Amino acid sequence: MIPRRRGFLGSLIRWLVLGVAALWSLAVLLLVAARWIDPPTTAVHIERRMQAWIHHKAYHKRYKFIPLSEISPDFQHAVVAAEDARFYQHHGFDWQQIQIAAEEDMDGGRSRGASTITQQLVKNLFFGTGRSILRKGAEFTLVPVAELALGKQRILELYLNVVEWGPGIYGADAASHAYYGTAAKNIGVEQGVRLAAILPAPLKRRPERMNSYSTLILGRMRQMGW
Repeated sequence: MIPRRRGFLGSLIRWLVLGVAALWSLAVLLLVAARWIDPPTTAVHIERRMQAWIHHKAYHKRYKFIPLSEISPDFQHAVVAAEDARFYQHHGFDWQQIQIAAEEDMDGGRSRGASTITQQLVKNLFFGTGRSILRKGAEFTLVPVAELALGKQRILELYLNVVEWGPGIYGADAASHAYYGTAAKNIGVEQGVRLAAILPAPLKRRPERMNSYSTLILGRMRQMGW
């Protein structure tokens, strides 16, 4: 019986490894395709729809993919300053910010996350909002692929278009219309920093309440020459 059990476990492990490899390969192909093809949906979009269905809540998805050129520079700069100030300096992982976050964790508190825009894009596209060691491991292998296959401008374009900005609100254009009744290309500095300020907790925050954090983001933008 023991050899038979070992044989079964060995076969199961091999199939699991093959399954993981197949899923990873599919994710790589989708990332490469995303250089030219705008994603129709993401893991976060699907997760929110499933949550609404399970809890019998109404769900209305607002999502319109637009070119980066149709998102105002002020809006773009505000999001980069808020979410990943070293976006144009790192290659997917901000090791400097990771070290700072680790030191803050040791001191008993953290003022800012260490995830880059590239990491957040990969998470949005493939993994949803859940957290696990396995998800982090898969994310770690896909982030360099995203950087290499997509490039900074396409990564920013994808992120600004797919990220969650409120209940059923995905992307810069949907957020601009939902909160300010205008297109993303018309968003100014003040509106941009307020929209960027809600990204860490889009289901709980609202732009009009983000006074102190908006001021902080504006200060970062000035330091960055924006």
